[in-house]
Amino acid sequence: MYLNKAFLYGNLTRDPELKALPSGGQVVNFGIATNRTFKDKSGAKQEATEFHNVVAFGRTAEVIAQYMKKGRPIFVEGRIQTRSWDDKESGKKNYRTEIVVDTFQFGADGGKGGGSGAGQDSHGEQPAPSDAEAIKYPDEEINPEDIPF
Repeated sequence: MYLNKAFLYGNLTRDPELKALPSGGQVVNFGIATNRTFKDKSGAKQEATEFHNVVAFGRTAEVIAQYMKKGRPIFVEGRIQTRSWDDKESGKKNYRTEIVVDTFQFGADGGKGGGSGAGQDSHGEQPAPSDAEAIKYPDEEINPEDIPF
């Protein structure tokens, strides 16, 4: 069995662009920036940023276009796909590698709303819950001795 699976958590690099397909379905394109930190040979801390092209279809595309904006965090799960096409002007073959979204979750946004698309297929995303439905955490500290396991 072969596996083609990608997990990304990062910030949108541009506002999602929602378009209609000839079939009547919806498609959205956007970019995600991810970063990693590491130490170089001299021990100095370095940071590297990667930029990813992302595409989603159907109801997933509509929800992402509605709720996400540039700079907002998002977690996407999908597959890696490379498309190719011939440039008619130059005759050169072009390639684009992108992540095709299967499911996603809105990232943490400091309590400004947002929700989760976790566990939903590309046709069943749910809208973000209101602030009244947000999880309320207790103010007191949790004592490790109170945990039953």
